Amino acid sequence: MTEFGPDSLAIDEAAEVERISARIRSYLAASRRKGIVVAVSGGIDSSVVAALSVRALGADRVFALHLPEQESSDETISYSTELTDWLGVESVAENITPILTAAGCYRRRDDAIRSVIPDFGPGWKSKIVLPSVVDSDAFRLFSVVAESPVGEQVAERLTAAAYLEIVAASNFKQRTRKMLEYYHADRLNFAVAGTPNRLEYDQGFFVKLGDGAADIKPIAHLYKTQVYALAAYLGVPESIRSRQPTTDTYSMPQSQEEFYFSLPYSLMDLCLFGLNHGIDAEAIAQAAGLHADQLERVFRDIEQKRRSTAYLHEPPVLIAPVEELLRLDLS
Repeated sequence: MTEFGPDSLAIDEAAEVERISARIRSYLAASRRKGIVVAVSGGIDSSVVAALSVRALGADRVFALHLPEQESSDETISYSTELTDWLGVESVAENITPILTAAGCYRRRDDAIRSVIPDFGPGWKSKIVLPSVVDSDAFRLFSVVAESPVGEQVAERLTAAAYLEIVAASNFKQRTRKMLEYYHADRLNFAVAGTPNRLEYDQGFFVKLGDGAADIKPIAHLYKTQVYALAAYLGVPESIRSRQPTTDTYSMPQSQEEFYFSLPYSLMDLCLFGLNHGIDAEAIAQAAGLHADQLERVFRDIEQKRRSTAYLHEPPVLIAPVEELLRLDLS
């Protein structure tokens, strides 16, 4: 048996690109849509989805959106513009700050932060973080980290109410972006492509009716490592491929690791792939550089996230099925 490790996630990039491209084309044909709308953040996932869409359809049938807001990284628009210039697709930039301000996104979130950090106010920055899953078996609770205008940082554990309010307010960002994606899709008669990879899709790292909403999700079956492999195969600019994955949701720099996954994506890939394929726990632990008790905590965390976010994958509940619609087939 081949030793378990990073090579276990290797794929045939050429075959995978053709498989995804064919599925995109068949979906558009069945749904009578003319092309694809994709929001590009300058990150690896949206870049690969945009590149796959161009490979499948041609640049003239792909429309890209740059959707920054006042707390986006300064690098976001430069990376996403580099991508659309490279792809040769039409794109539009729409700053969503006015919409978020009108909806109370920043005000509601800041009020929640002030419930635990009273001095928080204009000019301050913030993010929320989780303790590492591998460092301790203690119950994991979110904290807010805030930075004053003079650079002083303070961290406080969040109450359940404050955490929920911060997340609910921050979710305006993903839902506003999706609203604009569907506006452009409707006017062009295009479909909206979602950009979650398998880690995000499996672990519920998305906002329902926000970045979780889409007509087609071309890379939701691919582990992050495999997304990077496709990026290299497709020729996605090196600057994007070497960029550190971020949430780009909070005003302070924040990795996906400290916000949600608690492990670098390369190790999460190994743990999730090993768990999904019934690989011996000792082999997974060795490949990931974890002790047995640490791996057990990772496995528990994976299963807990699956249970707590299962509702995100569910369609609306009907009291009785509408049988006529069940017979429609858009495959």
